[in-house]
Parts: sequence; C-alpha cells; structure tokens
Amino acid sequence: MRESEFNRLMLGEFGDAYGPMVASSHVLTDLGGRTANEALAEGVPARRVWEAVCDAFEVPESRRLGEDLPIVERPFE
Repeated sequence: MRESEFNRLMLGEFGDAYGPMVASSHVLTDLGGRTANEALAEGVPARRVWEAVCDAFEVPESRRLGEDLPIVERPFE
C-alpha cells in the first residue's frame, strides 16, 4: 500500500476534516505510541499503519478496503 492509498482510506473512513486530525493527533499503542503521521514519517509501512488505525477505531472488516472506486476507462490514443 502506498501512502496515497492510506490517505484515501483515511478520508473515506473518517472524512475530510476528521481523517487528517486522526492521522496527526491520535496516538496508537500498536505503533509504539506514535501517531499515524509520525509512524509513516519514520518508515512504518502504510499498510501496517492503516491496520493499526482500523484496530484502534474498530473499523469493521467490511470497510477496511475502502469504498469501491468507479472504473475510469481510458481510450487508447
């Protein structure tokens, strides 16, 4: 998982205002007492950070992959 995907999942689960706040201020014990942003900055894989956030906020398994994105067709040029 890339950090951009982590950010998309955070916004999808927590919203435009609350998502960034969770990432920057909620201390996660599963990440050694770091916030999500601190863990990402220190090289923790985005997938591991997302799993820690999901566990801390009891995100159901059915929502851990995020919303389905529409398929965008790109015609060959």
